[in-house]
Amino acid sequence: MSGPHRHRPRGWLRHYAGFLTPDAAAAMPVLLERDRAQRLRRLGASIGDGAGQRLRPTRPRMRSLQVAPGARLRFREVPVPAPPGPDGAIVHPIAASTCDLDCGIALGATQFALPLHLGHECVAEVLAVGERVGTVRPGDRVIVPFQINCGACAPCRAGRTGSCERVPPTSMYGMGLAGGLWGGAFSDQLAVPFADAMLVPLPEGVDPVAAASVADNVCDAYRHIAPHLPALLEADPDAEVLIVAAIDPRTPFGSSAPLYTGLLARAFGARNVTLADARPDVRAHAERLGLNALHPRKLRRRAPAPLVVDATVEDLQVALSNTAADGICSSLGGFHRSTQVPLLQMYVRNVTLHIGRTHTRQLIPEVLDLMLDGRLHPESVITSVASLDDAPLALREHFLGGGVKTVLTA
Repeated sequence: MSGPHRHRPRGWLRHYAGFLTPDAAAAMPVLLERDRAQRLRRLGASIGDGAGQRLRPTRPRMRSLQVAPGARLRFREVPVPAPPGPDGAIVHPIAASTCDLDCGIALGATQFALPLHLGHECVAEVLAVGERVGTVRPGDRVIVPFQINCGACAPCRAGRTGSCERVPPTSMYGMGLAGGLWGGAFSDQLAVPFADAMLVPLPEGVDPVAAASVADNVCDAYRHIAPHLPALLEADPDAEVLIVAAIDPRTPFGSSAPLYTGLLARAFGARNVTLADARPDVRAHAERLGLNALHPRKLRRRAPAPLVVDATVEDLQVALSNTAADGICSSLGGFHRSTQVPLLQMYVRNVTLHIGRTHTRQLIPEVLDLMLDGRLHPESVITSVASLDDAPLALREHFLGGGVKTVLTA
């Protein structure tokens, strides 16, 4: 069994040349299709605050991990966040984990412009809260969802917290300009603008390291399983869940979300869970978790499955072609402006496709319930735990060496 594929990061020239591709050119209009002025105001305020603190510093400094082209990782000294507003909080990340997307970002292989301050999954300790905050207080341990949401607008009240109207679209930590410059979780402090709406207290007895990825990847996996699998298993207890991940072993994206998806399918009672992935080490990890594992090329000789999760990021067609009649294909999404879809085959088979972003804050309590019941063990996906002090070296090895999930503790 061969080890993980070693990745080669893109340098400055190759990274920025990637922004001339049709996929990258399509990203900007999508980001600006709603509330363009709101996004520009947010970016202007953030850039202005940073410039002001460089010229006339009024706040102490802290560490924040920055990634630049070439997967160059280093701590930068930046101002601590401003004191929280009446609805906000300042938190100190105590367990921050890598996301599958972080690898692609660090390698310079996405439309997220580098350099940026990295990290968006964490459990944190509350340091300070605003005067109107009532659900958390200093000293509490909390899960910080990666998406910014107010909890009061119409989408938030309806549970669509990833579509909050009080902040620019796709507002999230650790994504630089595209996410709205909210800072990164691989840092000493993080500002939370809506503490009561966003922060979820960590239940007593739950390990912060195990729960760090609940802020994104675990909930992202949950949304592909929980809405669909119970009804399928009621009709057929042996119904298969097929997770289609990397088609190419050189993919720049991580593998934790497909593995979490398999764990969640098992947590919901699925007996037959299969992960298709071109990476031998990921297949081996899946087998250790009790999942069936195979190379994607073997999918051609198998019967389609009633529930298929597309975790390829790059080849939705493979997942759709392996979805059974009257089946469901749920996709993590991707970064291509368009893709091929077997439309006639889907029509004849009556296949339903679900695609979109997760609403993480809405799902966190449900995921925590599974952990408290002992049905879900996210820690079994973690491959490395290191100190935040060692972040530049630990994360460079994770990104270049094809790690599954690294958690940094402070």
